[in-house]
Amino acid sequence: MNMIRIAVPADAPRLALLQEQTFRATFGAGNTAQDMALHCTTHYSAALQAQEILDPHLVTLVCDESGVLSGFAQMKRGPAPDCMTADQPVEIQRLYVDQAWHGKGLAQQLMEQCLQHARRLGARHIWLGVWENNPRAIRYYQKSGFTEVGAHIFMVGSDAQRDVIMQRAV
Repeated sequence: MNMIRIAVPADAPRLALLQEQTFRATFGAGNTAQDMALHCTTHYSAALQAQEILDPHLVTLVCDESGVLSGFAQMKRGPAPDCMTADQPVEIQRLYVDQAWHGKGLAQQLMEQCLQHARRLGARHIWLGVWENNPRAIRYYQKSGFTEVGAHIFMVGSDAQRDVIMQRAV
């Protein structure tokens, strides 16, 4: 049984591995090996995950299946892109599920937890950026009530990519 809980510093090594694994599985085919390596090296170390878990502006949720992490989400309070007009929105910075768990409802459970945490933080809206070349994720977010409100640049290594910005009420 998967339990979704707030991450603790002891999760950092397993979380870093899961983050890199899911990022590579999702985006590896559409990016160069060099850009993937640079992105993963600078974003998914255990030390960085420990810092993010302790960051008061982030909430990191993990799906724990008897000690094995199968998915995670990170939410961030802070400045939003100009296309966001909502007051004090919360960003879903990352939401990934290991491929072995795709289609089993885990993403929906994570999304519901994100919405609950956003409400607790006083947000009325939640937003995210999703790569324009990831139609599966875009469909999922649309199905989850998100609508497109703009775009921004997301760097993968040295490659500037366009992310669609989507939002929804919480």
